[in-house]
Amino acid sequence: MSKMDALRAMREARYEQAAARAGKTTTAPKATKRPAVAPTETPRAAPAADPEPGLCGHRNMSGRTCTREHGHAAKSHRYS
Repeated sequence: MSKMDALRAMREARYEQAAARAGKTTTAPKATKRPAVAPTETPRAAPAADPEPGLCGHRNMSGRTCTREHGHAAKSHRYS
């Protein structure tokens, strides 16, 4: 038996074991009805104001804010 034949036999044996394991599952869990609950309103925080007036204020993923002037024409931001 070649190495490839042995690997194929092992793979097929593992496949059969997995199929046997999947076949002997118990009954599916019963679906339970949950009582209807009215959604509650959560208080939302007010939007954060610009750190300083006249600045762009754009935030990056780490929370830093842009220090360029508001409405700048540059495509990139300067974070601090």
